[in-house]
Amino acid sequence: MPELPEVETVRNVIEPQVSGREILSIDVRNAKVIAHPTTKEFLNILQGRIINGMARRGKFLSFILSEDNRLFLHLRMTGQLIVTPDAFPLAKHTHLIMQLDDGHQMRYIDTRCFGRFWLIRQGEPTAVTGIDKLGLEPADKSLTAKYLKTAIGKRRKPIKEMLLDQTIIAGIGNIYADETLFAIGLHPEEKCSDLRDSDWRKLAKAIPEVIAWGIETNKITPEDYLASQGANYRNTPLLKVYGRGGQPCLKCGRPLEKITVGGRSSCFCPACQRKRIH
Repeated sequence: MPELPEVETVRNVIEPQVSGREILSIDVRNAKVIAHPTTKEFLNILQGRIINGMARRGKFLSFILSEDNRLFLHLRMTGQLIVTPDAFPLAKHTHLIMQLDDGHQMRYIDTRCFGRFWLIRQGEPTAVTGIDKLGLEPADKSLTAKYLKTAIGKRRKPIKEMLLDQTIIAGIGNIYADETLFAIGLHPEEKCSDLRDSDWRKLAKAIPEVIAWGIETNKITPEDYLASQGANYRNTPLLKVYGRGGQPCLKCGRPLEKITVGGRSSCFCPACQRKRIH
């Protein structure tokens, strides 16, 4: 699933290509991707709107439209968003096409079709999207050791599981949770209630740093992004632990291990992230 750095990469690539463009028409090839409102309302409201810019909140993308309308998109597992010339080959799992006034199209592709669009009209609450339940952004100055300890410090759940809780911190998924815990030498199964004040301070410092690193290392040119149809922009070869189970640790050389925490796979170094005895 695209996490905050990947979603930010999509915004950085797409926004310059669509800002100021008018949506002339919309071809909905699979109505399942429209979560709100009805397909008919979606088409009627969106047609003729001008895209004034884009934003990101957690893993959500949003398009700021004329007449104070906003279009939200969550890519979920396999969603891809690209801007193409009209004649660009159509991908197999293209579910929605927006014709823009400059002769380009914005296309939504999704192999597993889990991603969703929400069109929110002027004055309509955004609660239907779920975005109102999100916690702090990793770069928010309010994300301090005190905030983290207050929010989850009494919980008996593993710290890895709580880093994935979008109501606490928005945008972190499996990848950057593993990378953050490795950066501070914390075992993914350590219970939040057992963490020390020094652990909370390290977490508060590492979270924005790791996310910023993810955004920087995911940078890609629009040309390369389009060539991969929005699928190949991840920094996978540069990740230190995620997806590297069985491979040597880049710090100590010991084989990385893979376990399941809260139903999610977790990679870590048993030497650099030694589990404590409490």
